[in-house]
Amino acid sequence: MSVLALLIPTSIIPGLIGLSAFLWSMRDGQYEDLDGSAERVLLDEEDRPLPSRTDESDER
Repeated sequence: MSVLALLIPTSIIPGLIGLSAFLWSMRDGQYEDLDGSAERVLLDEEDRPLPSRTDESDER
């Protein structure tokens, strides 16, 4: 029975820490734009040309 007195608070404390971290992230706006970040990975910021590479055959 004394083991339960140790295990219950040990399991409740990490749960409360996780819940408070989740609520903090909700208030901070971490979950407002879920699709935007996923689409930004696929899109280029600018259309930059690739750096030109000189071939050895062009130099001869």
